[in-house]
Amino acid sequence: MSLQESSLQGQVALVTGSAQGIGKAIAVRLAQEGADIIIVDRADDNRAEEVLSEIKALGRRVIIDAGNIADVADNKRIISDSVAQMGRIDILVNNAGIERRAPFLDITEEDYNAVLNVDLKGTFFITQAMVQHLRDTNRPGRIINISSVHEELPFPHFSTYCASKGGLKMLMRNLAVELAPHGITVNNIAPGAVETPINSKLLNSPELLAALIGNIPLGRLGKPADVAGMVAYLAGPDSAYVTGATMVIDGGLLWNYSEQ
Repeated sequence: MSLQESSLQGQVALVTGSAQGIGKAIAVRLAQEGADIIIVDRADDNRAEEVLSEIKALGRRVIIDAGNIADVADNKRIISDSVAQMGRIDILVNNAGIERRAPFLDITEEDYNAVLNVDLKGTFFITQAMVQHLRDTNRPGRIINISSVHEELPFPHFSTYCASKGGLKMLMRNLAVELAPHGITVNNIAPGAVETPINSKLLNSPELLAALIGNIPLGRLGKPADVAGMVAYLAGPDSAYVTGATMVIDGGLLWNYSEQ
């Protein structure tokens, strides 16, 4: 697809957590579709610079805006700085997320705050800042949240993560209704098991990996590109009438999963 034919030509997309894994794949795919990109991650490090170089090679404008998604003031700064540098933002992809494994009785307040502040609170307030920008400029926009099958599926020992993703499901549904009159669509993407750094322990354990793949009807883990393709759809013109939906990308895992 040439830039002249690209579905996102002239659009600017901000992707949180885009220095690696799913976020990197999303940023690159949106650039391939013609969008200019704002890379947001905790630090402007070698990983972020590599993504920047890859997107520049596609002929797109791109910047890095490092910041802490868990901090409300930093979220507002990220949006205002990015608008000052890029002129506008049309698409927000809330991809940044963390998880911590612990039995429920052992979860500390620090564990709870770490996960909920990034996965739910951070998404809430960077979305609020983005919507304020769209309102002030009287433009429509797209909000796409990278959720998880665990917005539906229980996951023992990951109560904080499941709580954040369950909250994200209802936040998305509520905002879809509230923001539709402004021409802003809001959707979730719920990946299952994907080959990313967050799953490094799983990928390095043949026994755990085999048990999980046994629960996936398509017989393989997902790849970051599988998720990025759905983001490209939700960001593009073909999804103009889609809002308030969760798109599950899991190879059939959600409806086939059972604890061993």
